[in-house]
Amino acid sequence: MKNIRVKMECAAKGSQRRCSGSANLRCDGCGAVFYCSASHQISHWNVHKEECGRLKRQMGCVELLNDFPFTFSREATYQVCEKVKTRCSFLDKLGIHRAGIWICECSCGSSVFSLDHLRSEKGWRLSSRLCPCKEPLSILKKQLCSWSDYYEWRGVPLDSPVALLLHWPLTIYQAIQLAFAKQSTIETTDELCIHYLGPERELYQTAVFGELHSLLPGVQLHIDFVGPAVPHDRDGETIGLYSYAQCTEANCCCKTPKTEFSSHTNTDTSSKITLRFHSGHYHDRYEELTKEFLPDLIVAPNAGIAAYKSWLPTIELIREIEIPAVFSDYCEEACHLAANCIRSVTGTPLTIPVQLNPFRQPLAVEDTALLLPCYSNCFLFGI
Repeated sequence: MKNIRVKMECAAKGSQRRCSGSANLRCDGCGAVFYCSASHQISHWNVHKEECGRLKRQMGCVELLNDFPFTFSREATYQVCEKVKTRCSFLDKLGIHRAGIWICECSCGSSVFSLDHLRSEKGWRLSSRLCPCKEPLSILKKQLCSWSDYYEWRGVPLDSPVALLLHWPLTIYQAIQLAFAKQSTIETTDELCIHYLGPERELYQTAVFGELHSLLPGVQLHIDFVGPAVPHDRDGETIGLYSYAQCTEANCCCKTPKTEFSSHTNTDTSSKITLRFHSGHYHDRYEELTKEFLPDLIVAPNAGIAAYKSWLPTIELIREIEIPAVFSDYCEEACHLAANCIRSVTGTPLTIPVQLNPFRQPLAVEDTALLLPCYSNCFLFGI
């Protein structure tokens, strides 16, 4: 990024001295943090010196982080990071701002959405040309390694914004590949149970998880959404996904009755994908969750392990039950801090090293603490 004029917070904010003004003084070492004054920069050096070199290396990967194949890539990455565009203006240009399941993708939409409306929202609000609303034309024969691979396989043009939501199921797909890379289990299994920790926006975008039908054909998939963001009135709710999120065309075959999804209180064994919702922290709900199914895999998107103390007993539990767990976070630095927290609990290093997620969301996060570009599900790591 060059000629940046983005308003940043002082990296020493919250220290003993009050900030003297805008944070316009950039660290010459890493280029990732800003200060309000030279005195604040000097006083913060004892803290920053541990991370400065690491952040400098991460800043050198900006072009790789922003590398997407879409026709809208520059607008969604550099221009959002540099505040030339906002997420709102970007989504508005695509005609999906505050529309249906897209409503949680910007700050203004998140504040006005209707929970009851989104519970029944089944569609993309896009034409069939722009979304994968039907079965794929061919069975997936090799592992997908990029958004280009996925779009080509599904016959979706690169001006389609569906990746902005499909990063949720595609990250599950990638987590499965990483967790079972040395096993043939996933290739022969017909049933898989995943505990999905800390869902937030996903709770109102459940229709997009229907894409797992195409990614894991023939697999009966049980996904338990567990976290404090699950509304109490949804605790215990079950949704059966029978096919794909729908397009806007009334005569499209995606509108046939078998493609509907429904809510019910008991698991429908005829559904290949079952989503169940549980309010609370994972370590508090684990025993209840495992009465019916033991998990094969734990997935925790945008985990923020270093930011929340509530993760410590959950990490301890995962260590004890010895179930593979894959986490994601918004930037590499957050993953580094998470790895240190995990090591302090388990005494062992990561079994899946920190790595860039090829299926990260291709729309930059706004108002980040560092100048590093951040994306939902940007990096993956695991234990």
